[in-house]
Amino acid sequence: MNGPFDFALALGDDALVAAQRLAEWTTRAPEMEEDIALANIALDQLGAARLLLAYAGELEGAGRDADALAFLRDDREFRNCLLVELPNGDFAVTMAKLFLLAAYQLPLYTALAGCADQRLAAIGAKARKESAYHLDHASLWVRRLGDGTEESHRRMQAALDQVWPYAHELFAPDPAAPVDPATLRSDFEASVTAVLDEATLSRPESGWVPDGGRTGGHTEHLSYLLAEMQVLHRAHPGAHW
Repeated sequence: MNGPFDFALALGDDALVAAQRLAEWTTRAPEMEEDIALANIALDQLGAARLLLAYAGELEGAGRDADALAFLRDDREFRNCLLVELPNGDFAVTMAKLFLLAAYQLPLYTALAGCADQRLAAIGAKARKESAYHLDHASLWVRRLGDGTEESHRRMQAALDQVWPYAHELFAPDPAAPVDPATLRSDFEASVTAVLDEATLSRPESGWVPDGGRTGGHTEHLSYLLAEMQVLHRAHPGAHW
């Protein structure tokens, strides 16, 4: 990332792809209340994506609005972190992904709310309230599954081990950004450690640290996700409801 445009684009892409993945749970969640909860979290992420991508389009000055940025870019042009594009997996994997994402987004949006860029500050002030709920919700499930039955504990630990390496990319230093992601690590660590201790889960060992999402190097999963997300818009360019 380099400067306000790249920063807003990356955060907008994070939220957009996270929303698409969470929406895949609609009618498939393990209980009705969770179906509604995940749909609402997906809508929160989509709302943040619209604001961030709209601002990115204005900063770019090339005439691309939020819809153009969302639906008319190929995978190599997306700047989302790899974490959000990973498949949902089982329910424990989805909760592990949401937990790590929310533990990052809450201090991120809190910091944005106090930044000098008034537009980003307004977006941060709105999104941090939603992120606080996302973190509370994911933390509840991480604790419930981690400190539940032997099987739920096994699945939650396996999910955490699977997605943990992808959290490293979230904190790549970028001193030129309105908020340097590297400065958010301590708040992330504090939130995550407290929940893992309560959930009787072990913190995964640091090792392999995949990255590349911020520079357009994605997993194959993003291509399939975008094909589904963009097909209607591309099939009917310029159409309006």
